[in-house]
Amino acid sequence: QVQLVESGGGLVQPGGSLRLSCAASGSIFRLVTMAWYRRAPGKQRELVANITSGGSTNSADSVTGRFTISRDNAKNTVYLEMNSLKPEDTAVYYCYVDGYYYTDSDRLLGFGSWGQGTQVTVSS
Repeated sequence: QVQLVESGGGLVQPGGSLRLSCAASGSIFRLVTMAWYRRAPGKQRELVANITSGGSTNSADSVTGRFTISRDNAKNTVYLEMNSLKPEDTAVYYCYVDGYYYTDSDRLLGFGSWGQGTQVTVSS
């Protein structure tokens, strides 16, 4: 199995910055898509940004130009650099990773896993 551990959330003033990290561990063969989603109070979960194994990125219109997603394949980690934060960015942020891992019997299986979520609050 593959486990994800998120870090980096917190309270920040409008206009401030935060950096989220999500590290994957386990019997990983290859990570394919790595992404960040968020769920604001009273709203549905939405995609913030994703990045492929080749480094291609996609982001929501609401964060383009302010948030940057990146990954370190050697560390099996995805990052979300958030700048010029706004109160409407307040949400629980979840990382999502999919790919392939080795089972105990050395079979190769696909997976998709979610992080535990980290709270980001933008408020003065």
